[in-house]
Amino acid sequence: MADVEGLPIRCRDAEVVRDGTRLVGAVDLTIERGTLTAVIGPNGAGKSTLLRLLHGLVAPAKGTVQWGTHGRRPARQAMVFQRAVLLRRSAAANVRYALHLAGIRGTEAESRIAETLTDVGLRAIADRSARVLSGGEQQRLAIARAWALRPEVMFLDEPTASLDPKATRAVEDIVRDIHARGTTIVMSTHNLAQAKRMATDVLFLSEGRQVEHTPAARFFASPRTLEAAAFLEGERL
Repeated sequence: MADVEGLPIRCRDAEVVRDGTRLVGAVDLTIERGTLTAVIGPNGAGKSTLLRLLHGLVAPAKGTVQWGTHGRRPARQAMVFQRAVLLRRSAAANVRYALHLAGIRGTEAESRIAETLTDVGLRAIADRSARVLSGGEQQRLAIARAWALRPEVMFLDEPTASLDPKATRAVEDIVRDIHARGTTIVMSTHNLAQAKRMATDVLFLSEGRQVEHTPAARFFASPRTLEAAAFLEGERL
């Protein structure tokens, strides 16, 4: 992994407003290098909006977001959305297109495509149309397209929300491998067992508010707030 330029990510009293409605507010946190942060909370808590804020896709109406020493979003970030939008091309061509946009072409691109599709278990079907892949394969391809850029930070929005247990395990293994190679991960999930298995840190949101941001082991063993404790207890019922 090259020198890190966009970490840590610091939010200070950041707020996202749309059509006069506050979607996320009073966010005050730091995403440190090397962490795997699970963003959890009830439906409508603002998890996806927070990921977009941290990625720089939406600007704060109030407060600040800073990436490393930069006031603007650095290039070496990538985001995988809950519903992957894939091109009507082969799996390899989908990755090639992402690399082309990043200025990576020729033999370097072809080498990166082969390596990345191998990493996600899709090398054997590189020439198959992305549109005929299974849901799990499509999600792995979406992750491959992001991972091909070798980002220092990867944002994953509910990456296994619609997948069966086998496909979920495959995606989790890929995310763990990417994290082990030095990429910082910020991942929203509604699956508490997944957060418990994977996360180093947990960010708990409720009604657009940041309630807790703490090491995962501490959060699941002894949440600091009654709101988080009630959420955990409700999910266990």
